[in-house]
Amino acid sequence: MAARPPPSPATTPHRHHQVHNHLRLAARPGRRNRQLTRCFPEPLPNPPPSPNPPNPLLSLLTAVPDWADAVSERRIREPRPLYTHEQWREHRSSLRHLRHLLSSLSSRVILSLVPPVSAFTAFAAAVATYNTLAPDYALTASSLPYQLTAPALALLLVFRTEASYARFDEGRKAWMRVLAGATELAGMVMHSCGAGERGDNDTGTGALVNYILAFPVALKCHITSNSDIRKDLQGLLAEDDLNVIMSSKHRPRCIIEFISQSLQMLDFEEHKRSIMESKLSCFLEGICVCEQIIGIPVPLSYTRLTSRFLVLWHLTLPIILWAECKWIVVPATFVSAASLFCIEEVSSYLFHPTKIASISTRL
Repeated sequence: MAARPPPSPATTPHRHHQVHNHLRLAARPGRRNRQLTRCFPEPLPNPPPSPNPPNPLLSLLTAVPDWADAVSERRIREPRPLYTHEQWREHRSSLRHLRHLLSSLSSRVILSLVPPVSAFTAFAAAVATYNTLAPDYALTASSLPYQLTAPALALLLVFRTEASYARFDEGRKAWMRVLAGATELAGMVMHSCGAGERGDNDTGTGALVNYILAFPVALKCHITSNSDIRKDLQGLLAEDDLNVIMSSKHRPRCIIEFISQSLQMLDFEEHKRSIMESKLSCFLEGICVCEQIIGIPVPLSYTRLTSRFLVLWHLTLPIILWAECKWIVVPATFVSAASLFCIEEVSSYLFHPTKIASISTRL
């Protein structure tokens, strides 16, 4: 290991970025090249050719689903602050049911149900119209199959929701471990560089603390879509460090490399340095858990089975209920589709926990 370079007496706060460069790049030139090479990506392939213009009829049919999806995705990207005592008191209020009912039209879950519920309600109205106009050839069937298959549909929805919530809970716990690890590591760094030991290491310690605080932000941007990591890290890192991170293959791991190299460069006692380096394991574990949740979904065959079951159930529901309900099949289909597809939609949001988790990087 190369000796740590002596501090320069001319170091001043306005030369903070120069000390940063010296801290990251001074020692171990061979290792520096290997570490930074791991951060830079390979050349990107040529972009694919532009697709053919969409079919106007298809665009018209998908206008409502596209609108519902756009509203849903926009609501997902809205910031979600942590709950306060006042919000919990409002959440427990006896008026919550009325408040939830009045806010139904602004719910992203309900808005995302507009396409399927409207389609099944319109189909029920079409079946009712046909049966009214052609009573001799009315579409009717026994309700016994529905009575036999209703428990199976209920179990499918329950198991899917439970599996999705388990993934949500796993992602939440992994994220809290990352925040706790970053807070603990930053506290150890600042405590180890106390008033009697700081001196020339003050700037380097500040850079290391900024790297630690930048890791949860980089991980958040890594696991969420349409994030602006440069904007989020603008106030934490120097411009040259930010350029290296923006050009890296894996931005959270690149920041871990910066943290590890800074720990080696600063003047810490050896046993303290070993303890600090061991804290990086929670960062690596957080990356692995989050990437596993994103990359390995609940078996898609289970999702497709639930979706097909729901669709076939509501396509045949007007036929099953016509003999007893007549035109009541239209509101009955609407209520059934809205209820069951709402449960399925909630499980779909929980299915991707990084989208709806209350991500907070306040340390």
